[in-house]
Amino acid sequence: MTNRRRLITTGLALGLAAPALLRPGRARADQPVPPLGEDGLHKPDWIVETFRDMRDDLTEANALGKRMLIMVEQRGCIYCTRMHETVYIDDEINRMLREDFFVVQMNLFGNIPVTDFDGTERDERDMMVRWNVVFTPTMLFMPDTVPESGTAAQNAVMMMPGAFERGTTRLMLRWVLEKGYEGDEHFQHYVARNLGGN
Repeated sequence: MTNRRRLITTGLALGLAAPALLRPGRARADQPVPPLGEDGLHKPDWIVETFRDMRDDLTEANALGKRMLIMVEQRGCIYCTRMHETVYIDDEINRMLREDFFVVQMNLFGNIPVTDFDGTERDERDMMVRWNVVFTPTMLFMPDTVPESGTAAQNAVMMMPGAFERGTTRLMLRWVLEKGYEGDEHFQHYVARNLGGN
């Protein structure tokens, strides 16, 4: 699998996100905004608290029949806030995150120890450097099985930096669940083909 399929570049991510970022939204009145934790990150109830050992987390995700998703955010990130307030509250997106994904949250500048798939242990901030994560939010989607070598970023089936509208986010989650990355259709083409009906 090529890196081209695994990584949607920051430029594409920002390009797709730009219209959304120009129109800051609010949560619907019937959808409460998730509370902030002591680390300043939003804490919706579909985020799973773990010991951040990526090997154990993947094993648990597989046992539950879910796909592992690492969500990197940071305190004060306006794009992260927008996603929590206006995108993740979408009924279908919320259902998929709750029922189909095992979501592990990471803090771009946090100090909680993380153990990578190859056994390397570093604080969150240093692990994010190792994974080349420089923007929030960033989502890393893990495959069902990971070799005992390489980092989470190297093994991810898709690494998506940026904030998106509901339609693109919904399709991104579906594409991963459908294992679109195993086929010949690029994610950007999948979005173009399906976004009109969402």
